[in-house]
Amino acid sequence: MMNIVDGPKLESKYDTFRTNVSEFVRKEIAPCASEIYRNEEFPIDIIKKLAGKGYLGIPYPKEYGGLGLDYLSYAIAAEEISRVCASTGLTVCAHTSLGTYPIYRFGTEEQKKKYVTQLASGKFLGAFGLTEPNAGSDAAAIETTAKKTTDGYILNGTKRFITSAEYAGTVVVAATLDKSLGVKGITCFIVETGFKGYSIGQKEHKLGLLASNTVELIFEDCFVPKENLLGQEFDGYKIFMETLDGGRISIGGHALGIAQGALDVGLAWLSKHPMKSQQVSKIIADVTTHIYATRLMVYDAAMKKDAGIRVDQEAAMAKLYASEVGTWAAGEMMRLIGLESLTKDYPVERFYRDAKLSEIGEGTSEIMRLIIAREMIKKFKGEEKPDVFRK
Repeated sequence: MMNIVDGPKLESKYDTFRTNVSEFVRKEIAPCASEIYRNEEFPIDIIKKLAGKGYLGIPYPKEYGGLGLDYLSYAIAAEEISRVCASTGLTVCAHTSLGTYPIYRFGTEEQKKKYVTQLASGKFLGAFGLTEPNAGSDAAAIETTAKKTTDGYILNGTKRFITSAEYAGTVVVAATLDKSLGVKGITCFIVETGFKGYSIGQKEHKLGLLASNTVELIFEDCFVPKENLLGQEFDGYKIFMETLDGGRISIGGHALGIAQGALDVGLAWLSKHPMKSQQVSKIIADVTTHIYATRLMVYDAAMKKDAGIRVDQEAAMAKLYASEVGTWAAGEMMRLIGLESLTKDYPVERFYRDAKLSEIGEGTSEIMRLIIAREMIKKFKGEEKPDVFRK
């Protein structure tokens, strides 16, 4: 596995891909990023163009409609897209990590041929139905039920804060077959959005990420055929926990892009408003340093995942650090620019509001700290040297 400190080798290997994504972003996304944000407009035309470039299936094999690249390439794409439009970046992340990965990883060959080929090629978007009105960080509190029938399952319940679901073709849904079993009773299903009993509820109007679609899902006696069971019954908790691990790496890339985008705005402002002071130097130096550290953490977690290593801790650390750096960096650039940063003339106010999601979605910062601490304690109990740079 490549060592994360081998900067020049990393750059030379992935430079062409990064450049291609960056050029696409500058040409197709940058000109309309502010407009779609102000209008709370889901960028369906941009998504179609992303699909045409293969960017909705970066880490999936070509035989399933993907680009056949790796998770590091995917993290780089999340970074570059979110650097200009975090709403579009989140759409790509939710589709790739949450809507597609669990089917690719746990689905049958028939399910992968039927769904992953359509998802990875961008024929339609995927979504992930986990969060509920009364079940956020506590997965054991899931109230959506699945009742087994002769030829399938009947789902009833409500999901909330589901990304892109209004435009999705499939949603991977977590429901409980036996509430008394807690997390052990959870099972996952592939729900086609055309299934009878499935509907979209209210649309969320959020603090940030205004061009990202976030809605409520309603299941009213929604019939799911038995062939759409994902994995085995009662394996739902395992499925969505592994799914979230990979998702957290992409959210780390997403937050990294927000931080870098905010810094870009600050540097552009300084080029027109030269300010030479120790305080200005400190702001730029500190933000640059933290972004560099964030990039190393996100890329390291992505490379470990590519190497087949479990990344519970690395993904949690990358997501925690990147999300908090994203919010802080955007705030520092607003402090640098001053009152003008509060206006729509500068996208830094957009980055500031967008960054907050990264601290909450796919596990709050508090949950990330619990995961990191748990993993370290497990290592000590097992008398294993706790080395966060282990290979």
